[in-house]
Amino acid sequence: MGKTNYFAGMLPPPKLRGNYRTDLPARAAYAEGAGIYRIIPAAVALPADTADLLELLRWAAAGSVPLVPRGAGSGMGGGNLGDGVVVDLTRLGSAVEVHPESRRARASAATTHQALNLAATAHGLRLPPDPSSGKFATLGGMLSTNAAGARSVRYGSVRPWVRAAEVVTADAEVIRLERGQAPSSASAAVSRFEQNAAGAIRASAAAVAAGFPRTRKNSSGYALDAWLESGDLLDLFIGAEGTLGIVTSAEWRLDLVPAATAALRIALGSLDVLGDAVQALAPHQPSAVELLDRTFLELVHSRSPGAVGAAEALLLVELEGSSARAAARAAVEAADSVRPLALSVETALEPADVDQLWSIRHAASPILAGLPETRRSLQVIEDGCVPIDRLGDYVRGVRQAAAARGIDIVLFGHAGDGHLHCNLLPEIARPGWEGEVASLLEEVTALVIRLGGTTSGEHGDGRLRAPAVEQLFGPHVCSLFRAVKDAFDPRGILNPGIKLGTAPAVARLKVGSGAVELPDGIASGLREIERRAGYATPRLSLIP
Repeated sequence: MGKTNYFAGMLPPPKLRGNYRTDLPARAAYAEGAGIYRIIPAAVALPADTADLLELLRWAAAGSVPLVPRGAGSGMGGGNLGDGVVVDLTRLGSAVEVHPESRRARASAATTHQALNLAATAHGLRLPPDPSSGKFATLGGMLSTNAAGARSVRYGSVRPWVRAAEVVTADAEVIRLERGQAPSSASAAVSRFEQNAAGAIRASAAAVAAGFPRTRKNSSGYALDAWLESGDLLDLFIGAEGTLGIVTSAEWRLDLVPAATAALRIALGSLDVLGDAVQALAPHQPSAVELLDRTFLELVHSRSPGAVGAAEALLLVELEGSSARAAARAAVEAADSVRPLALSVETALEPADVDQLWSIRHAASPILAGLPETRRSLQVIEDGCVPIDRLGDYVRGVRQAAAARGIDIVLFGHAGDGHLHCNLLPEIARPGWEGEVASLLEEVTALVIRLGGTTSGEHGDGRLRAPAVEQLFGPHVCSLFRAVKDAFDPRGILNPGIKLGTAPAVARLKVGSGAVELPDGIASGLREIERRAGYATPRLSLIP
């Protein structure tokens, strides 16, 4: 940062109508997101509208100033933090236009998933991908990480639901990316891409096909595979984490809200049957198949005795239908198909019973949020996705790697996609714990790749997984990634270090002896946001 003109004092601040702050309290308020990092930026900008954002891009380009786009700050991978200027996009408005006749919606990037669905539900519609952070996650952030959620087993990630996006490029141009439509050839960024990257990617189609993970979903790297299939530049921006341009609005496909749902709770006595159980459920088209591993059940058991029993894992299954009878029939048939593999199968057909069956899924969050300061929940091994038939091997491998280091874990996730999240619970007062966590991440990354998986199923690479991108994809595919990045961001000012970074992943943490100090009021405010998942909180409101 010391090498840029601006931070050497050579440039005046940008002329924005929105906020631009360089004082320590404001910068400290943006030092953390939902993940493991704490990095105080050099400044914070809150552009008032797209014109303001364009002015900021021109200023940044003139001084080679890094910009870090950010929505609610709920991303886990650290892609919303950095040393440059954090650009808070939540002031860009939250307008939503629903067009029920075409089942489409247009919304600003700052609109939350919840707000879009509230508007759509009035017309009997919804955006099916449902990240657990949907209450506060912005649509721009979801597009930028190719987010998914529990229903991705039936509806996929957000990629197929995005019809168009408006993007501000590093050249301070506004371009529209739409499915089936070529973007303007007058765009400098699009022209560079066609001249310097597109041909090499097309010529390497076989290498791309061989180098990408064989998983049901993937948010790592740039989506060269999707672009080769569709020809739409939009697919490169979905999942790009703000490294190619800043999304200001998007158009979305919507789907009908199902008339009824039913649910199953399946207890499994062995990890050996986990993949078989998920595959037995697949023909019944469940809308969600969630895994609660024994590590999760034991945590809940510590507060609610009797929750564990003999189960190595629970599967929570949601099935949708065009009527209550159709949903019930799907649930009964799914239960029959998996019963030979299970210790027990419970069925819920009424709405209240469905809610009760799923209640255990949310039982761990308050426990993790209430851990003492000496034992924090850290999302490090948190987004691995493997082929479904290797899911049991993955769970077993993560358990063994954590146990070898004496680190407790809580493992859960989207079994229908072979995709799991893991919270580490290290004792941060123990000397050397950071090194143990780093070696655990290294071992599990190698395990994911060996099993044919991806290190990121739905949260993106961020700075947490960027160092593993070349290990995952290989040098040739990564050279194509760099060509894409150079074409759209030749000065390297958009979220540098994200996607293709090489800095150590387990560093600059929000906990431990090496954590940078924050002003007291800011530190306590950020901790409270983490405890209660209050990511909708405007960060400048933390300043006394």
